[in-house]
Amino acid sequence: MLATVAWNGPCAEVRLDNLTQAPLPLQAWPLFDGDLGLADAPIYGEGFQMLAQTMGTWSHPEPVGRCPDAAVYRITRDEGFHTVHNLLLVETPTGWLLLAFASTERFGGEFRLYPSGRLQIVMRCEGQRLPPSGHWHSEALLCLEGPDRAALLSELGRRLAERHGGRAGRRPSGWCSWYHYYAEVTEADIRENLAQMQARFPELEYVQIDDGYQAFMGDWLTPSARFAGGVPGLAAEIRAAGRKSALWVAPFIAEPGSQLFRDHPDWFVKDEQGHPLPAEAVTYGGWRCTPWYVLDGTHPEVQQHLESLFRTLRQQWGIDYFKLDANFWGAIHGGRFFDAGATRIEAYRRGMAAVRRGAGEASFLLGCNAPIWPSIGLVDGMRVGDDVERNGPRIRQIARELFCRAWQGEQLWMLDPDCVCLRDLPGQHASAAEYAFHLAAMVAGGGMVLAGDRLRDLAPEQAARLHRLLALCQAKAPAAHFASLDFACGELAWHGHRLQCLFNWGEASRRVSLPAGARSFWDERPLGTMLELQPGEGQVVWLP
Repeated sequence: MLATVAWNGPCAEVRLDNLTQAPLPLQAWPLFDGDLGLADAPIYGEGFQMLAQTMGTWSHPEPVGRCPDAAVYRITRDEGFHTVHNLLLVETPTGWLLLAFASTERFGGEFRLYPSGRLQIVMRCEGQRLPPSGHWHSEALLCLEGPDRAALLSELGRRLAERHGGRAGRRPSGWCSWYHYYAEVTEADIRENLAQMQARFPELEYVQIDDGYQAFMGDWLTPSARFAGGVPGLAAEIRAAGRKSALWVAPFIAEPGSQLFRDHPDWFVKDEQGHPLPAEAVTYGGWRCTPWYVLDGTHPEVQQHLESLFRTLRQQWGIDYFKLDANFWGAIHGGRFFDAGATRIEAYRRGMAAVRRGAGEASFLLGCNAPIWPSIGLVDGMRVGDDVERNGPRIRQIARELFCRAWQGEQLWMLDPDCVCLRDLPGQHASAAEYAFHLAAMVAGGGMVLAGDRLRDLAPEQAARLHRLLALCQAKAPAAHFASLDFACGELAWHGHRLQCLFNWGEASRRVSLPAGARSFWDERPLGTMLELQPGEGQVVWLP
């Protein structure tokens, strides 16, 4: 084999030529192997999928989310090293080093961090065969250094958007059924909250029916018993009330009892024996109605099915916002595709292209539980953190996930930090300080705002804070800028003022000095010149 590197400024692409007369199967194609001498350096690394990110140091990496790629999702086999995907950010004595892949067309890019400081950069080839006398091109590898972390990430975002088409723009708001009713939601629940939107929350644009409306995972056009009247009629009621309908769909998965799986087993990703592959055999199996089987995005009939499904949902049902969940499984590893020459990234991108054709360019597509880099250019919004729960550890976890990915909202897509939830549920309890942290994180994230509580249960003070958040959303207020990855203090500009978002991540109180004239963002009360943040508390401050 012959590898040839071509540089275009700070961006490198490698051409790999097979000089033999036999096909060469490759699992991993190394682009770099060396010691950078940064074993003790703080890092940030992306995950392949939404629930995986890495912080800590090079030699002692720490997961940010609860579902690491190598452990829970079994994407890589990390033996003696830790893998991050597509983006590695390292703090150096003079600033920051950014190594990232600025394209995502065929191969997944991996950075293998060894405790000694050794770095391997590889293209994941998945056993694909490089033909005799043939060649491949790597994804574009961007190498940047500088003192300004935000500027480096902004340049990466610009290059990714230039290559794939960034879709950051529209910033929807709405109400979501999942976080109060979960899968037990009914038509009556939707109507009740629609009435509350009319009476108390005119700013909320969308009613998001989130799971529970369908008979089976995979049979998205067949209603469950709780939606016997059908979603199209309910969507018509929502339109008549001056609101828009949003719908949860998991386009790539189906459960065994679904009509889709029973009628078309040949449409699904196969195992080594040619049978439909249950996801749990190779990765995390899913959270409900398992086992899940995965539609093969390389299959022409699957592409036709996805296009037809979303055209029906858009044109006949009147849905123009789709929360696309379980998207990671569309890029599943360890199976066989109809097109044996396709990688998992190509399979996912072909399937998503069919979804977009059916839904139309004007529809808002939200990626959720998605492969992060392979989704670039394909979705308008991206969930960037875990499912919200009403407890302090999950609230802080989601905030850190959001802040690490906030740069993506500039050029790639609208950020979805998940729902704003301000009331306890049975088994879920947060303190007043923790809810304040949750609200402050929503302000600092600069993303979409969807309410997750039963709206009639919101007390006047909770409703007032939701209204304040919605005003930020409507004005497209930017994400806060954090000087440090400790995310203790971030600032943003809004309406000619500066807002300061303060967070106490520790277990002891923290005192913060404020300038004279500082006020609370939520109720504009004066705060004095010294603010004491309780453990796990966040606050948003108007600066004079």
